[in-house]
Amino acid sequence: MDRRRLALIRSGDADAGRVTVGSGYLIAPRLVLTARHVLVDRHAGTPWPVITVRVGHHLDGEPTRADAELLWAHPGGLDVALLRIDREVDPPGFVRWGRPAGTAPLPYEGLGYPWAAKGKVRAPEHLRGLLPVLSGGKDRYVLDQGPAPTARTDGGNAWGGTSGAAIFCGGHLVGVVTEEDQAYGARRLVALPASSFADDDAFTAHVEEHTGRSPLLGAVGAPLPKAGPAPERTRAERELEQLLTPLFPHPDVRVDHARALARELGYEPQGYEPSTADLAALLTTHPRALASLGEAVASGAQETVRAALTHLFSWARALDRGALLSVNEYHTLIDLLRRVCEKQSALLPRTAGEALRHVVLPEALTRSQLGGDEVRAVVEGLEDLTDGVGGPGSGPPVPALLRLVEYVAAAVGDGLGAELRTWSEKTAQRLGIHAGALGERRTDAARWAKRTASPVSRVVMELAQDPAAGGDRYRVRVLLVRDDGSYRVLKETESEPKTPQEAASTLTDAVHAAAQEPGHGDQVPWVTVVVDRAGLDLAVDEWEAESPDDILPAWPIGADYRLSLSCPELSDRGPQREGDQERRWQNGRDSVLVTDHTCGDARQLVHLLKTEHRDTARVVLHGPADQRRSWLLTCLALGVPVVLWDRAAVDHDDAGKLEPLAPADDLAGLPERLRGFRSDSAASPAERRARPSLVWEPKGRPPRSEPLYLSDPWRGTHAS
Repeated sequence: MDRRRLALIRSGDADAGRVTVGSGYLIAPRLVLTARHVLVDRHAGTPWPVITVRVGHHLDGEPTRADAELLWAHPGGLDVALLRIDREVDPPGFVRWGRPAGTAPLPYEGLGYPWAAKGKVRAPEHLRGLLPVLSGGKDRYVLDQGPAPTARTDGGNAWGGTSGAAIFCGGHLVGVVTEEDQAYGARRLVALPASSFADDDAFTAHVEEHTGRSPLLGAVGAPLPKAGPAPERTRAERELEQLLTPLFPHPDVRVDHARALARELGYEPQGYEPSTADLAALLTTHPRALASLGEAVASGAQETVRAALTHLFSWARALDRGALLSVNEYHTLIDLLRRVCEKQSALLPRTAGEALRHVVLPEALTRSQLGGDEVRAVVEGLEDLTDGVGGPGSGPPVPALLRLVEYVAAAVGDGLGAELRTWSEKTAQRLGIHAGALGERRTDAARWAKRTASPVSRVVMELAQDPAAGGDRYRVRVLLVRDDGSYRVLKETESEPKTPQEAASTLTDAVHAAAQEPGHGDQVPWVTVVVDRAGLDLAVDEWEAESPDDILPAWPIGADYRLSLSCPELSDRGPQREGDQERRWQNGRDSVLVTDHTCGDARQLVHLLKTEHRDTARVVLHGPADQRRSWLLTCLALGVPVVLWDRAAVDHDDAGKLEPLAPADDLAGLPERLRGFRSDSAASPAERRARPSLVWEPKGRPPRSEPLYLSDPWRGTHAS
């Protein structure tokens, strides 16, 4: 890359006062390579009438100004073009063209004029970073930029003006910047490969005419890393060098392993004879290099080498150096888990909830089903987590990923399960994990797989309004509660605060997850929404999840599910409340108190609930709206487990609006009657109907968050 060939391009229409700024690179005395969209009016789709170019870098003096015209654009519509300038600029040297070879990420550099570097004038920015050859796609390189600006909050492009910049790897021009990848904030650019346009006949003819040379592409491989001078090496690099020394008692063995590793990582290792320090430098260039070397060395290693390997992996894990799995282990596991997803798309999320109860699961595992294309994110998300328990003696802990694999193997059965267990055994042996530690996980998995899973009895959604988020937003935690009292956390409150629609959509996803559980059947799910005292006023049953398509209308969640409220906060204030609830459930399921004019005020209600209705399990609240809330809290504080009221009622005269629910009839059927009533209301929203709320406190205390202390609290664990 020659800074004297840098070009700043301004295209526009003087009459309209509109200008587009871009970058370019002088590839011949009168030819500038750039991106086509820099030269085109995006509204009209035609080239701008005026194009000016400034060639050069300010460190070499004042840039040369020239007028330019569009000479060539790619006939297939690719975003690349050639400009012909009206004066000759001829720095010494010539452009070498190239294409990446191998699979190792390539260092790249370039020069451009991004919006983020804009002051009174456009300032050049030295682009630099890595080009990961295995990322991107056809006619697309991705560029992981080292120094990167903050993404703009106004919807603009922080890299705007960089389009057209030439990208160099190993001194060869390999591509042209065309856009910013918005999915990665401002950290990634996209470039058009030179290989996609350098063989165009017209392009080749123009380059040959102006330079006398064809734009032939040379292969550019990533240079094999070399260790720096000893005094400049970091402490970690020196420690790694010391840990590697006992693995290779003979230099020839080290060189053989280093060459094999370099080839596996995508380098061309011919003539590569690294020192131990050079090998340490190679191991820091790829996240899976250390594990891949260990996998190769571990095969047939003597006991002393085996011990040195375990020490090396423990050091790497403590300093977070490198990924857990080797290249081979990673790709083998990805293939196995994709096959699992093809057979049973709900198996991995369900198994993860059982195997890794105290781990913050990757987002993909919190949904009801997992697609094969999401497996990579799951593996990489779990790769650096342990299951919180160390092995015997001083042995390393079992990774969470291996525990999950053992559970999946137990659940998926023979064949594929055996392949998963074989993978797990080899990986554990390579990591130095005690066979007994892995055996314990395998036993746990087999016991879990044999146990008949307790059916899901309820979906619990905990809601807490988040004042800091502003507006109507809530922290949400979702659990699947089973008949045996166990539960699985689907969504933790660490996620972003949600709107009512987002909360309803989260709940709907959870209900779909429950439907995948063994023994669930086809019954209408029962949803318990846990709220604080203020939340008792929320019309949660009227919240609507986002419609999955444009065919079905959005529908209230209270019309889809048997939805009721719970307020365990009151039990914290009155410990006797849970005992009162249990007594009322046991003795008063058939007893009902319907408040009317004779109930008087709150003191009279307390009297009734402590005397003739001491064991009553159900209260139907009618009465003045200004008193209803205090009556509701009175009922709940005295342990009444089921309370029904109309939040739209004004006074006792509105009592008849709840009659379609038959509120005093069969208690067990009340939630389903209520669901049907809410569905009728959703179908005929213009009719003035009751807006019923139902508190239904289930027997037993609902699952609560309790501190969890792990003996080995690695990243990713949390209080659950």
